[in-house]
Amino acid sequence: MVATNMNTSFAYDPATDSGRPPLALIAGPTASGKSALAIALAEKANGIIINADASQIYADLRILSARPSAEEEARAPHRLFGAMDGATPCSAAHWATLAKAEIAAAHQAGKLPILVGGTGLYIRTLLDGIAPVPEIDADIREAVRGLAVADAYAALSREDPDSAAVLAPADSARIARALEVIRSTGRSIRDWRAHKEGGIEDQVHLAPLILLPPREWLITRCDIRFEHMLEQGAVEEVQALLARQLAPELPVMRAIGVPEIQAWLNGDLSHEEMIQRGQIATRQYAKRQYTWFSRQPPGHWPRHEEEINIKNNADIVIKLQSMILT
Repeated sequence: MVATNMNTSFAYDPATDSGRPPLALIAGPTASGKSALAIALAEKANGIIINADASQIYADLRILSARPSAEEEARAPHRLFGAMDGATPCSAAHWATLAKAEIAAAHQAGKLPILVGGTGLYIRTLLDGIAPVPEIDADIREAVRGLAVADAYAALSREDPDSAAVLAPADSARIARALEVIRSTGRSIRDWRAHKEGGIEDQVHLAPLILLPPREWLITRCDIRFEHMLEQGAVEEVQALLARQLAPELPVMRAIGVPEIQAWLNGDLSHEEMIQRGQIATRQYAKRQYTWFSRQPPGHWPRHEEEINIKNNADIVIKLQSMILT
C-alpha cells in the first residue's frame, strides 16, 4: 500500500489484501466532515455506516453528539448510532464486539461496511485487538494495595524495572497495578499489553482515510456547531438527561455540552458563559483528537488535509472507492 498526504493521492497493492472482505474507515476530529463523507460513500458504494464515536453510541445524546439527522440516516443504513442507553457505560472492548458483528453482517449482506468516528481507542481496539486481562491473586492485591506508594514503587523497581521506569513515582494506581500483575503472573504488565487478541485488521481489506483539515477551519466549525446544537434543542436534551438522575460519573453525563448546560440550568453560569465554555470544550476535544490522529495511526494511512465540502466530497469518494475495489 502506498499513499501520500498531498491531495489525498491513493494507491493499493492488490497482492497485500487479495481475498479479504473490504472495510472502509473514515476517522478524524469532531466537525471535520466525517459524516457527510461517509454518507456520500455509502450512497455510491452500497455501504452501511457503522459508528465509531464514543458519544454517538448513546441514545440520550443525539444532538450533543452531533449524530446524523433522521434525514441523513434515511439516505444510507446506519448502525450503532444511539444503540445504547446512557445508564450503561460502553467500553472500547464492548463496542468492538458490537462493531465486529455489524461488519460481519454487512459483508454477509454484500454491502460495504464504512466505519466512521473520532474515538481513536475504539478504532485501535477493533483493529489491533485488546490485551487479555491477567487474573490477580486476591491476597497479592490486598497486600500490594496496602503498601505506601514509595514502598510499592521501590518494590516495582526491583521486580519489574522496565515498567517502573515509565511510571511517575507518585502514580499510586498504575504502580499498584503493575506490581500486582508481576507478582500474580510472573509477567510484566508491559508484556501483557504487548500481546493483544481479537483484532481484525489482518482479516479485512482496510481502506482508511484520516481527515485532518486546516485547524482554523476546524475551530470555526466547532464554534458554529455548538451554537447550532443549542438551536436544535440541546438544552431540552440535557434536561431530559438530568431528569433521569443518572450517576454523574457516567460517560453520558460528562459528554461535551452536558456539564456546561447543566451549570447554566443551575444558575452557576450566564447564558453567554455557557456558550463560551461549551465552545471551548468542543475545541479542546477536537484538538486532542487532531493530535491523536496526527500521530497514532500508521504513517502509510492516507491523510486528507483540506476542507471537506460538497465540491471535493465527490473526488474523495471516488478515490476511496478505488482503494476498496482494487
